[in-house]
Amino acid sequence: MSVTDKLTSRLPMLGDRGDRKDVVAVVKLHGVITPTPSPLARGAINLGAVESALTRAFAHDRLKAVALQINSPGGAPTQSGLVAERIRQLADEKGVPVLAFAEDVAASGGYWLACAADEIYAHRTSMVGSIGVISGGFGFTGLLERFGIERRLHTAGANKSRLDPFSPEKPEDVEWLKNMHSQLHELFVEWVKERRGDRLTDSTDLFTGDVWLGQKAVDLGLVDGLGSLREIVRERYPDAEISVAEPKKPLLARLGIGAPAAASALLDAVTTKAAWSRFGL
Repeated sequence: MSVTDKLTSRLPMLGDRGDRKDVVAVVKLHGVITPTPSPLARGAINLGAVESALTRAFAHDRLKAVALQINSPGGAPTQSGLVAERIRQLADEKGVPVLAFAEDVAASGGYWLACAADEIYAHRTSMVGSIGVISGGFGFTGLLERFGIERRLHTAGANKSRLDPFSPEKPEDVEWLKNMHSQLHELFVEWVKERRGDRLTDSTDLFTGDVWLGQKAVDLGLVDGLGSLREIVRERYPDAEISVAEPKKPLLARLGIGAPAAASALLDAVTTKAAWSRFGL
């Protein structure tokens, strides 16, 4: 038998499709949500990184559902929104349900992603919620003075240098930032209410930025139940096989080639660690 014949014999016949199983596609959304992932970071989520995985997940021709495996402390609100909107777009196009499963943490932007699903499940030890907005940075004015470094900054536009880390913090800049936070918080709350609807309780704590463990999240209506991905999928779709689609990292990124300067990369790593550390991880 020729090589061609051997390969052909292993391909399914056009009419022999009856034994093909239904599929539940799993997309892993693990890491901090950021538009600028660092090679030293502990995973990263943004639309560019997960687009191919989402496309592959929704492309199965015997697709029964898509499961989102979420482990994220949050991050950039815009990337959270872009990824969530892409999930909804693909789900509506394919007409399949989306289930989200919180692992260690689905907080802040991680919960924003979870709300793209039609149903959300969590482990009893999962940390869920943190419906709020946070930003942080560093001030280096004292460091510059210590080493006798003079800061030279030239701008056109009175507000161009807002929150410059090498300049003293101005009250009006902080007020501007708080106003931006309030607007983003309102958008976050609107998204959660839109997706969760009357499943939410009327608790005054829901949108304070607090987090809760699995059962309390169920009681508040933030998630629909407790259970792991394989447990729920096996119960809901007993005859389906699970197909995992993980975001692919470029080869150069995996090797660390083309990385930012060491100091910048280290700062990114510290920032990423701080995001996880807020949840004890």
